[in-house]
Amino acid sequence: MKNYLIIGGSSGIGKAIVDRLETKGANIFATYNQNAQSNRANVQYHQLDVTADELDTDILPEVIDGLVYCPGSINLKPFSRFKAEDLMADFKLQVIGATNIIKKCLPKLKKSEGASIVLFSTVAVQNGFPFHTQVSISKGAIEGLTRSLASELAPKIRVNAIAPSLTDTPLASKLLSSDEKKENMAAKNPMKRIGNPADIADAALFLIGDESSWVTGQVMKVDGGYSVLR
Repeated sequence: MKNYLIIGGSSGIGKAIVDRLETKGANIFATYNQNAQSNRANVQYHQLDVTADELDTDILPEVIDGLVYCPGSINLKPFSRFKAEDLMADFKLQVIGATNIIKKCLPKLKKSEGASIVLFSTVAVQNGFPFHTQVSISKGAIEGLTRSLASELAPKIRVNAIAPSLTDTPLASKLLSSDEKKENMAAKNPMKRIGNPADIADAALFLIGDESSWVTGQVMKVDGGYSVLR
C-alpha cells in the first residue's frame, strides 16, 4: 500500500484528492488548517498552518510515495491597489509553505521507488488576465520551482504542477457567489462549464501515480481548453 501526503486535504481540490485516493486503497496522511476532519480507516488528518507551523514528520511513515501541496489563494485586485505585505502573505502560503514541506519530506520521498510531487499553479500565469498580478507572481514562482526541482531530483523523484482555470471550490466562492456569476463564468469556457474539484483531482492522481512515470517537470493545463481555445 502506497503512502500519500496531502497538504490542505480538508476542502476543495485537496479533499477530492483524498477521497479519490481512499477509494483506491491508499494510505493517506492529510492536513487541515481550520476545517477539522475525522480520521477514517486509511486516512489520518493532522492540523497544520503552513504559514506558522513546522510539519512534524514523526507522524508520517518512513516512506512517502506522493506529496500534493494544495494551499492557495485567489486575491484579485488592480496592480495599483495591492500592497507588498499582501504579496508576501500569498508568497508565504503558496511558495515558502511548499518549499518548507518538500524539504522536510525529502528524506522520506527519496526512500520511495517512484515518488512524485504535485504542486498547483493557475492558468493566469501563462495568460495575461487583468487584476491577476498578485496571483500570477506567486504561482509563477511555483512553475519555476516545479521545473527546477524536477531537474534536480530526477530520476528519483518526479515533480509536476497543475494549472487549472476557475474551479468551483470554497477558495473561489467570491467569484461564484450566485447562479448568474456561475453562468457567466461557464459561458467563457470552451466546455461551457466551470471546473469541479474532481476534474483536478483526477489529474493529480495521474501525476502521482505510476501511469505518469515518464512525466516530470511539466505544468499540466486542466482548464476546459480556456488557455488555448477561442
